[in-house]
Amino acid sequence: MPTEEPQPLWRPDPRHVAAARMTAFQAWAADHHGAPATGGYPTLHRWSVADPEAFWKAVVEWFDVRFSHPYERVLGDPVMPGARWFEGATLNYAEHALRAAAERSEDPALLRIDETHPPTPVTWGELRRQVGSLAAALRARGVRPGDRVSGYLPNVPEAVVAFLATAAVGAVWTSCAPDFGARSVLDRFRQVEPVVLFAVDGYRYGGKEHDRRETVAELRRELPTLRAVVHVPLLGTDAPEGALPWSSLTAAQVEPVFEQVPFDHPLWVLYSSGTTGLPKAIVQSQGGILVEHLKQLGLHCDLGPDDRFFWYTSTGWMMWNFLVSGLLTGTTLVLYDGSPGFPDTGAQWRVVEETCATFYGTSAAYVTACGKADVHPGRDLDLSSVRCVATTGSPLPPDGFRWLHDEVRADLWIASVSGGTDVCSCFAGAVPTLPVHLGELQAPCLGTDLQAWDPAGRPLVDEVGELVVVNPMPSMPIRFWNDPDGTRYHDSYFATYPGVWRHGDWITLTSRGTVVVHGRSDSTLNRQGVRMGSADIYEAVERLPEIKESLVIGVERPDGGYWMPLFVHLTPGAVLDGALTDRVKRTIRENLSPRHVPDEIIEVPAIPHTLTGKRLEVPVKRLLQGTPLDRAVNPGSVDDLDLLGFYLDLARRDD
Repeated sequence: MPTEEPQPLWRPDPRHVAAARMTAFQAWAADHHGAPATGGYPTLHRWSVADPEAFWKAVVEWFDVRFSHPYERVLGDPVMPGARWFEGATLNYAEHALRAAAERSEDPALLRIDETHPPTPVTWGELRRQVGSLAAALRARGVRPGDRVSGYLPNVPEAVVAFLATAAVGAVWTSCAPDFGARSVLDRFRQVEPVVLFAVDGYRYGGKEHDRRETVAELRRELPTLRAVVHVPLLGTDAPEGALPWSSLTAAQVEPVFEQVPFDHPLWVLYSSGTTGLPKAIVQSQGGILVEHLKQLGLHCDLGPDDRFFWYTSTGWMMWNFLVSGLLTGTTLVLYDGSPGFPDTGAQWRVVEETCATFYGTSAAYVTACGKADVHPGRDLDLSSVRCVATTGSPLPPDGFRWLHDEVRADLWIASVSGGTDVCSCFAGAVPTLPVHLGELQAPCLGTDLQAWDPAGRPLVDEVGELVVVNPMPSMPIRFWNDPDGTRYHDSYFATYPGVWRHGDWITLTSRGTVVVHGRSDSTLNRQGVRMGSADIYEAVERLPEIKESLVIGVERPDGGYWMPLFVHLTPGAVLDGALTDRVKRTIRENLSPRHVPDEIIEVPAIPHTLTGKRLEVPVKRLLQGTPLDRAVNPGSVDDLDLLGFYLDLARRDD
């Protein structure tokens, strides 16, 4: 138990607390819905989880969510999985995302910037026009509510337009970044059978052009459900035969028509990492994402029409979807397409300066890299616009907090946040009215009954436990695609604690109400915020004749770093020399993702398994993090316990 109250790194100025939307919301909710009028955020949070119907009703009224048909009740049976939100209601996400265009037609909605070009604005009026034109073009080509529309696009305005047009039609969006290889994309898109593919000819990254036309051609061949392919000429090439040019679909002067769909109508499909097979195709709803993101962005991030919202992300990560939802609060989005560290480590900070970003999100790994590279953004750049720097992807270590405080600005709001693709939101993180402590997330989010549990399901305080959520959230998946009886969905989150969401993170809830995240309790690989499953790595690497079997582990380091070794068991006669090492790395880079090239390739005598033949990923990860053998694995479940000695020795080597 803590023996004394630690001093916060930062406290919000009383004027900022008074001006925060969180403060105004609490006062209004107290007047209209019985929320506590005093006690600040802690009392507001307790009310939000104790009376979720009153809380979420307050959210939709506060943000003026426009239901074309009213709801019958806020929350039906709150059982998980299967809770039903705002039954009877109809609405459209894209209509809300473009609402600001009515009064701010000439203001920038998007700012596009890349490695070599300065910010280029797309106004609210132009964004709305393009969405109207493209939505009409989709309808003209037979796209109907519920059809799937896919994007193989980087973080550029065309991706935002394509997504919003899809949502306007009531179709279902899904996307992958163009640095994903064909097999990774097909593993995802084949599951949902898209009827339209938006695809770039290539992208620019790290000062180089990467031509993706051959990959796109393979996608076209291998996705038989496609009825149309739209060519987005990022590198300036002509549309290939049979593809529609982007410009021809977005040139019309057409007002967007917004299909009114049920609250739980699918908005998009996101993908899990695929640790144990094909990535899970996670379906989230138009209404659930709308109200969750209004709460998260409008209250927790305190975003509004005067803000500029920059989060370094790709379209293959849920943070892109989260970023686009900034439009719901009338915020200008900064869309950066390029390497996070080109031409040098300080690149993202120059984007903040050039765009006058007020809220900047990045990965904890990037902050750590800046510290190691001796970057001094606060000294060398004008960062006076930015009031909050948020981090996710992995826990921000205390040294990262200190670096941001010392090297950006002493009065900076630092928001380490934690959530997941599974809910496309945050369980804990930013609160504009609370102090910031080193290495800690400020608090659980409103409407999220976040707890740390021991294996028996007992809540823990000031002790490490499993992250669980004991009440439903509107953005929880409505289902997985191709999971008709819900078995895979149930087993993914509710098998450990029936009726309670277990997420797969180790956390500590402190007696002060803050949250400490200790990393994954499963084997997901998380590199620069982009998740990938070990199964993807194995499938690619083990095609090489020299590799008999492999094991890949992602290890969060105490200093905020992330070490991803690949262990290989070679076939007889093979040698792990420079040539084979290079081929392994090239295979992963070209077939999967350059971000998931391992830091080290290590030969091992064999790969350890459970008795049922599963590779011991999580136990090996725990060993490499310093967990004693008797706490890392049940010896009776291992096929050859002696094999774990190698990993124990490796962990001692790195101590």
